[in-house]
Amino acid sequence: MPQLKLFSGRSNRQLAERIAHYLGEPLGKIELQNFSDGEIWVKFIDNVRGADVFIIQTTVPPADNLMELLIMVDAAKRASARKVTVVIPYFGYARQDRKDQPRVAITSKLVANLITKSGADRVVCMDLHAPQIQGFFDIPVDHLYSSVVLVEHLRKQKIPDLTVVSPDVGGIKMARAYAKRLEADLVLIDKRRPAPNVVEVMNIVGDVDGRNVLIVDDLIDTAGTFTNAVSALKKAGARTVYGACTHPLLSGKALERINASEVEKIIVCDTIPLKVESSKIEVLSVAQVFSEAIERCFHNKSISSLFDIDKDKV
Repeated sequence: MPQLKLFSGRSNRQLAERIAHYLGEPLGKIELQNFSDGEIWVKFIDNVRGADVFIIQTTVPPADNLMELLIMVDAAKRASARKVTVVIPYFGYARQDRKDQPRVAITSKLVANLITKSGADRVVCMDLHAPQIQGFFDIPVDHLYSSVVLVEHLRKQKIPDLTVVSPDVGGIKMARAYAKRLEADLVLIDKRRPAPNVVEVMNIVGDVDGRNVLIVDDLIDTAGTFTNAVSALKKAGARTVYGACTHPLLSGKALERINASEVEKIIVCDTIPLKVESSKIEVLSVAQVFSEAIERCFHNKSISSLFDIDKDKV
């Protein structure tokens, strides 16, 4: 039987170490350097010939993280790895998944092509911004869900009179699944976006008066959508507002907006390493979910059985 070899890039070493801990496998030795001009250089110190190699790398900006992943995959294939699986906790460029205006790129498809052409045999990712991105790959994709961790944590909080809110139409399926699991009501926020990263809340579809509210989303970037939603919900009579998201990008003035908002707490996952801390942000680890998925991949077992996807399709 081939040997399992686990390696990590530099984008989220902390998560990779947690995954390795749950697997009971050490992270493999690899040398990663940048030349003075910025070029990335990779060398596998450990022998990977004939091994099943799993490379953990979040492709959060800057683009060097994506480039580093591609070079690591190429190096593993040239070192005669039997199979290379890329584990991408956060898949960057996922929001550029269609031509929503003339003369723009479908960048998530380009990234899928690059990963495939670099020599990857399989992809493991979590909470893609657009689930159809799975179809951009010509190799198998295992799509994991952070709801396994987030819902269990929220159940323990026993929040009374809970209403789950989707911040936009695109997130309604995720919100519905959370609402069902938490036995909560469901509300939708209708919004329009006059410019990139600028959101104007238009209408709340449903009643939140006197309710404790949970806003669920796959990511928070500049926090404009999120904090506008918090304000609108509070004006509509919401008692307390919580948030839950998988990928805490938190770029620009996101942290300032969150700290200045009336949100009680935001629960996020460690798919992206947080550069800053806030009393309003709580981080949960998804390392165990990834470790179980990697182990099942290695032993050719079902991954979908980890999730109740046939019922809820989170």
